[in-house]
Amino acid sequence: MVQMAGMLYQSILRPLLFRMDPERSHELAVESGKLLNKYPLLQKITSLFLQFEDERLKQNIWGIEFSNPIGLAAGFDKNAQLLHAAGALGFGFIEIGSITAEANPGNKKPRMFRLYPDRSLINRMGLNNDGAETILKRIKNQHPAIPLGINIAKTNSPDKMGDEALRDYQFSYKAAREAADYITINISCPNTGKGKTFEDPSALAELLSALETRKEAGAVNPLVKLSVDLSESRMKKLVDICEDNGIRGYVVANTSSSRSDLSTSPSKLARIGSGGLSGKAIANRSTAMIRTLYQYLDGQKPIIGVGGIDSFEEALNKLTAGADLIQLYTGLVYEGPSLIKRINRGLVRYLEKEGLNSLRQLPRS
Repeated sequence: MVQMAGMLYQSILRPLLFRMDPERSHELAVESGKLLNKYPLLQKITSLFLQFEDERLKQNIWGIEFSNPIGLAAGFDKNAQLLHAAGALGFGFIEIGSITAEANPGNKKPRMFRLYPDRSLINRMGLNNDGAETILKRIKNQHPAIPLGINIAKTNSPDKMGDEALRDYQFSYKAAREAADYITINISCPNTGKGKTFEDPSALAELLSALETRKEAGAVNPLVKLSVDLSESRMKKLVDICEDNGIRGYVVANTSSSRSDLSTSPSKLARIGSGGLSGKAIANRSTAMIRTLYQYLDGQKPIIGVGGIDSFEEALNKLTAGADLIQLYTGLVYEGPSLIKRINRGLVRYLEKEGLNSLRQLPRS
């Protein structure tokens, strides 16, 4: 059945969706998800086809029970409209956002682009979302059945600099504390001025100090999301700061500004312009970064692996590199929702073949 669903998506639905503007296709997917989110009976029917449960996929991380390791990555459900739908589709957890203190329409359209030869996307959405207060009210009215991560960022406004930028982050962090199982601090956004981002070590230290992550770590599970473009030395410097400030895990990795080694023509890339590259094009770099981070931390902190997961094989690459959990977004665009079940089922078959009883026993390479 799951194979048939995958074939249906790739042969009929995907060609139709790919005839549309990428953002319009995404909006249609969200609207369909909102319909699923609204009706429990529809969720039950959907789960019969797409959910896959097995005790060997379960993990307890940060004191949170995950039924399987696959999450919906931030960026897909920015406004917490699919919390029940995600569970029905078979996800083990969901990360919403990025949310910001103030609502924002984002950048001018078009702002999302497909790189079909590379099975990738470029987006410059600009942190469009309904704002932290509105989104948190929506979450409280839904009571999600699967673990919930909330990704926070600074409001996309050049006027928010210095202490005001820190207060902006503090507002979202405080709001997220009320509903999140974990909070992902997105540090790849514009910072306090002088051309820096929060991936500048001094800026990151100031931010984490302002959020009091060391003090709050046991209660709210703060994580930091790192860019795939970081050099190894810069990544380690940032991780040292995170470790000094009580960060409990890492999301690896965010999108890339690089355009190297792509099959898409240079002329098309020039027409597209700036934006974050996601999908298959960053898969190997993301996996290598996970491996480096896992080894640097001696496996002592959980890692959520994201970036180019579009198959069981790529999911296994992330997990054996050191990830405890994984997230999907661009892979769903190219493979459809049956990808979730295919990966979970593939993981169980792999465990059986290797004589392993849980994901925790996977070898790390």
